[in-house]
Amino acid sequence: MSKIARDPLYRRHRFPAEIIAHAVWLYFRFPLSLRMVEDMLAARGIIVTHQTIRTWAEKFGRHFANEIRRRSAGRLGDKWHLDEVVVSIAGTKHWLWRAVDQEGFVLDVLVQSRRNAKAARRLMRKLLKQQGHAPRVMITDKLGSYAVAGREIMPDVEHRRHKGLNNRAENSHQPTRRREKIMKRFKSASQLQRFVSIHDPIANLFHFPSHAISSSDHRDLRSAAVATWREIAHLAAA
Repeated sequence: MSKIARDPLYRRHRFPAEIIAHAVWLYFRFPLSLRMVEDMLAARGIIVTHQTIRTWAEKFGRHFANEIRRRSAGRLGDKWHLDEVVVSIAGTKHWLWRAVDQEGFVLDVLVQSRRNAKAARRLMRKLLKQQGHAPRVMITDKLGSYAVAGREIMPDVEHRRHKGLNNRAENSHQPTRRREKIMKRFKSASQLQRFVSIHDPIANLFHFPSHAISSSDHRDLRSAAVATWREIAHLAAA
């Protein structure tokens, strides 16, 4: 029996690590439904149900996302862009709060039922706990809740309020919108929170700054990301 087959992470799973990790990568890396991933695996002769892929996505996706988050701790930017977007779930409005740095890497996400100062404070406290430090600059739109929460939680941080400056945070919602359409809306707030908390760290791993980067540098970064993915997924070197 190979070392990979004996890996505790994949113990008691019938399919090998390569297939499980590839299915999880497909699901979170691209805007695909579970049934689409099922069909893509079936085209390669791998017969697995979409329910099994869902189980893999939740179990292994969480493990991979936590490892990526651990490795990126303290390495993300010091300029925080905060934004919130409405998500309709079962006919009820919820708000997806997200923070990204100046390079577009997602710092954290939080699904809440309110769009007020209490919700903004909760996001900022979560960010400070996760990042371990306050930002140099915080950029938001003109929602007053950010100013109220910022004065209480991060009074010494420069706060810039301008809708035009916050395109980076607003654009970061687009992958969630695409997935919302593929999934025909999220079924619950907890499902949305689970999905984005796994999706966004994995997206960070394969996110490369688009400005001032050559094609060769892009290929090098992509190769490094793939190598890191294989390492955290406990896969043998390619």
